[in-house]
Amino acid sequence: IDKDALDAQVKEKKIQEAAEKAEHERFAHHMKKNDKLMCLLEERQKNEIKDINRALTEFHKNFQKPETRLEFDLNDPQALKKDRPARVSDDDPRCTISGMQKFMGEDLNHDQRMKFQKEQIREWSLQQQKDLKNALADQKLADDLYDKFRIELDRKIMEEQRKEEESRRAVCTATKNFNKIQVAELDHKNELEKAQKIKDDMYEITCLLQGDFLSENPDQAIGPGGKRNVLVDRWKGMNQEQLMAIREFQKEQVLEKQRAREQERRRDAEWDRQRLQAARTQLLWERHQQRQDQVQRRDLDAVNAGLSQEQKAKNIYLKEEEYSNIPTEEFYAQFNTTTR
Repeated sequence: IDKDALDAQVKEKKIQEAAEKAEHERFAHHMKKNDKLMCLLEERQKNEIKDINRALTEFHKNFQKPETRLEFDLNDPQALKKDRPARVSDDDPRCTISGMQKFMGEDLNHDQRMKFQKEQIREWSLQQQKDLKNALADQKLADDLYDKFRIELDRKIMEEQRKEEESRRAVCTATKNFNKIQVAELDHKNELEKAQKIKDDMYEITCLLQGDFLSENPDQAIGPGGKRNVLVDRWKGMNQEQLMAIREFQKEQVLEKQRAREQERRRDAEWDRQRLQAARTQLLWERHQQRQDQVQRRDLDAVNAGLSQEQKAKNIYLKEEEYSNIPTEEFYAQFNTTTR
């Protein structure tokens, strides 16, 4: 088991989990911020609806009083107090002969009165239509501005989610490719080690088969007295050439092991470089994301400032329109009251 490679994989997995956790936390933070923004917008809409309803109530109270209705003279509780008596004096032109009302063409001012009433009704109707049209126009303008703002906000939220998804897919793709490269390198390393082991085993088997022990080399039984002095209890033995061959083989093994260590050290260095490059890429991406968040925050502040200016202008316009619709005597009365 390659413990160093396993430890490196465990460490990289922990780093990846920490990065994913940070991404999830940042995404949750953005979601909380968007929810708070939506709550503020809904509260603002409620306040605007309350202001519009309050303005309508004030309009009904100031310009649509019961006294201005056509049927008010039929339902006026003060009608009897306001009514003129049947007789004011002896020469009252309303009195008729024998103490009765005039019968000679009753209601002489009927045409003028009807004309005046029709003109008054027409003026009232035109004024009410104009006020209603202005109120509907203001409401439509406010609704259009609010719909545009909501659409723009939804578009920005969708764009942010799309960028978040693209970045997440890019991170997953890079991690997957990096893992594939590591697996391929590990497989290649295992194949090399397996081939080297087979080669060493074959070489060991060949050496054993061709050695003096299994080949029964007679030189190993030569005693101190010469070839004729054979030591029957000792069958192993090597000459100088065999010893030199073994030493050369050992040297080759040492060099091969050194080369393998050098190759492993280079591979580890390359893995370290790739991990540093991935960490640097992640850091650059986070900085870029922070800059985008700052730009979006500035844009949102600018939009809010523009909406605030539009709301102030709308309030000023409504106040001017309200003062412009008040009659002259009531306007001066309100102006004097305000001045006091």
